[in-house]
Amino acid sequence: MGGVKRHITLLVCICALYAAIILPFTRSMRSKPFAEKLGALPTVATLKFLSADQRLFVGSSLVMKVIIYFGGLTERAKNRIIIPPDYPAMSRTIHTAVKLDPYNSDAYYFAQAFLTWDARQFAIANDLLREGMKYRTWDWQLPFFIGFNYGYFLKDYRNAAHYYKKAAELSGQELYASLAGRYLQEAGQTDQAIAYLEIMAKGARNPVAKRSFFIRLTAFKRAKLVEDARDAFRKRKGRLPSSVAELVDGGFLAMAPVDPYGGEFFIAPDGSVGTTSKFAFKGSGGQSRDKGGAQQ
Repeated sequence: MGGVKRHITLLVCICALYAAIILPFTRSMRSKPFAEKLGALPTVATLKFLSADQRLFVGSSLVMKVIIYFGGLTERAKNRIIIPPDYPAMSRTIHTAVKLDPYNSDAYYFAQAFLTWDARQFAIANDLLREGMKYRTWDWQLPFFIGFNYGYFLKDYRNAAHYYKKAAELSGQELYASLAGRYLQEAGQTDQAIAYLEIMAKGARNPVAKRSFFIRLTAFKRAKLVEDARDAFRKRKGRLPSSVAELVDGGFLAMAPVDPYGGEFFIAPDGSVGTTSKFAFKGSGGQSRDKGGAQQ
């Protein structure tokens, strides 16, 4: 009986000692900033050699390592992390993973998330996505991401239009084609936008989408009227017109074209033609929608 009591007493003491050590340690770890490092990587050639026929597994492991690392930083943000994320290391790791497994969709989608919104490395993100397009030839999301990066972040409407068109071709989604047309116009390529939208409007299967294309096509054709009048004015006067009204007063336009989206056409100081509607109907929640319900 005495031996049993001694064992129970010893067990209680051990549990108390464990609690005295582990609880403060746990509290300390919870409040400690997350400072895990991704570390250096061997060269791609070395990894390919070492991984042999397990390249896909190694590539996926690298992607998961970055996701866990970044997720850890996010989870511990409430603890006032003072060490910024190592974006260059994250980028290198993702690029290495793609070299090992170029078909891993998580690599591209996660890179799009942190390289653009967080790291602001738009060119690096687009390079990675273009690399993915060589392999994931069916994946419309990759050119869609690139188009978004060009249009939203870089204001490069020419390239935005190009990649949105590619996304439309791969997905069959008229919305992306409509975005392509919008960016083509904003890039000053109104003729191309008109030609492109005429094809898309005729081929659209959804009635609402078809109507959306025709409305945008009408708006672009009217913008082209202003552009033609602007060019005629400049040829005759040797300068740019200051406004659409000046074109009407000078007889270069019979009347100011009506924007079907409800805006007003204008001539910017650099001579480009735009509209206050930005070629979209204003809807609730800050989104632009056609009256027929098609989102722009």
